[in-house]
Amino acid sequence: MRRILLLFLLLSCISGRYTSVAQSTQSADEAAIRTAMAAQAAAWNRADIPAFMQAYENSPATTLIGSTVRKGYEPILERYRAAYANAGQMGTLGFSNIEVRLLPASCGATEYAVVTGNFHLERTQKGTATKDDGIFSLVWRKGPQGWKIVLDHTS
Repeated sequence: MRRILLLFLLLSCISGRYTSVAQSTQSADEAAIRTAMAAQAAAWNRADIPAFMQAYENSPATTLIGSTVRKGYEPILERYRAAYANAGQMGTLGFSNIEVRLLPASCGATEYAVVTGNFHLERTQKGTATKDDGIFSLVWRKGPQGWKIVLDHTS
């Protein structure tokens, strides 16, 4: 009976520690994504498209869905450069209503997240991109370089 009680206590401690570590990891993952998005907005607001793009995974599979579908880091970068040719066209970017949903795998580790929210541009000029307000859904993947956007659907 004493062994069973001891085993039960040991398992309870391990289980509690695992839950605490998992919650801490989730909080850190969400914070990392929110920090990356804040850095993205700051880069945009200083008209630095290459720094804005640092949140995207540098991969041929990275996808941007807007009025068309673009695949690949370089084509997405070029799209931003063409659509927002100067600081006046870029203006000031703000995000709101951000919701981060971490997607744990069957093993319990979190490798993907879905982030939804709104964007707003305050600007003095418009280039080929004429939309100042909209919604977005982003799929983020946690890889060797940290959390990166692998799919961006903005409308």
